[in-house]
Amino acid sequence: MQGRDDNPLAIDQSALVAALRASAPYVHAHRGRTFVIHLPGEAAASPRFVDLIYDIALLASLGVRLVIVFGARPQIDAALATAGLTPCFSHGVRVTDAAALACVRQAVGSLQMAFEAHLSTSLASTPMGGARIATVSGNLVTARPLGVVHGVDHGHTGEVRRIDTASIDAHLARGHIVLLPCIGYSPSGEIFNLVAEDVAGATATALAADKFVLMHPGTAMHARFAESSPGLTLEAARALLDADNAGLSGPDRARLDAAIRACSTGVERSHLVSFETDGALLRELYSRDGLGTMVAADTYDAVRTATPEDLGGVLALIEPLAEAGLLVARSREAIELDIEHYVVMARDGLITACSALVPYIDEGVGELACVAVHPAYRGGDRGAILLAEVEKRARAADLTHLFVLTTRAPHWFVEHGFAASTIDTLPLAKRALYNYQRNSSVLIKPLSAV
Repeated sequence: MQGRDDNPLAIDQSALVAALRASAPYVHAHRGRTFVIHLPGEAAASPRFVDLIYDIALLASLGVRLVIVFGARPQIDAALATAGLTPCFSHGVRVTDAAALACVRQAVGSLQMAFEAHLSTSLASTPMGGARIATVSGNLVTARPLGVVHGVDHGHTGEVRRIDTASIDAHLARGHIVLLPCIGYSPSGEIFNLVAEDVAGATATALAADKFVLMHPGTAMHARFAESSPGLTLEAARALLDADNAGLSGPDRARLDAAIRACSTGVERSHLVSFETDGALLRELYSRDGLGTMVAADTYDAVRTATPEDLGGVLALIEPLAEAGLLVARSREAIELDIEHYVVMARDGLITACSALVPYIDEGVGELACVAVHPAYRGGDRGAILLAEVEKRARAADLTHLFVLTTRAPHWFVEHGFAASTIDTLPLAKRALYNYQRNSSVLIKPLSAV
């Protein structure tokens, strides 16, 4: 007789339950937040377009306030070709004369109707069954002419002058998805063709968006470039943008530049996500590690002093290692009493690593203790980051040396500047508590001034 656990349907449903539970914290965190999502024109031509629209609609149904900014480069090029016109660019920016502007209006208008049509779907046979999502657009972007740049008159190509945040906020408050095309209007009634990434970045900044998402074709950016990683600081993102050998395409550069500028002007996190990977948008926003490449105004894994609320997370890291004999066992009460000595690294509420600095003020030394990293996050540089933070705090406390007792990882500490020492070099209080049965190695590191 086949057991229930052997039933593929039961397994799938178990995975569904686990996924829903894992995503629940993000559902709560994102409800009522404002996200600006940039969709390039290539996304509308992709076989994944309809699924992507459904995923966007799901965000709206989960309470996210959405502004969608869409580009139309391939659609404009196709309209120009149909009209027998040749696209003209100067330093990567489209030059828009009167004839080209007519093609821009045609391509953008047609694309906007496609977005609105798909977002209007509410048939029971679709993932948007009964959704009834309202979309709005309008003259929400004020623009001015780009003018003559590098000796070239860009005609009806413009740049963003102002975003009508009051009107956008009012629409979002009513539960509408706001659609912004790569078009802007001047106070005198002129129409300008804008760079979609510029519109999206300016909108994210003006709205102080909680997240700025830029969709792109191909695989994740960090998977394509050796210099990149899933989480980029502003400094690392700028280094990638400036690298001569990075191999960034023009559109890649525009997206990365927009992400950097947004994070430099108040947006905490920008995400670059492939629209060609099914469900990538949802996985990026509703799972801890995501699937795209993130640019953060601060470090994604925040390093900070532990609080009483972190006690459970710290214990979850330390207790398995203590049971395995890798760390000295510490009671819950002892850790709670010394919680201000602990430094933690946290990612979206999960404590991914911890360590403690126990000062011996009279001797001018400190103990590095309880270094632990979550099993899912080992193999990175979290240990080194925590060590650097502990050293900084030890110097601030006027400590001159840092010591550690370890039974299994002396080589790691030696690689990070520690040297083998003896029990006699330990502070008197620590020496009295030394466990000879554990026979821990003693390593000490001098703390030079920086």
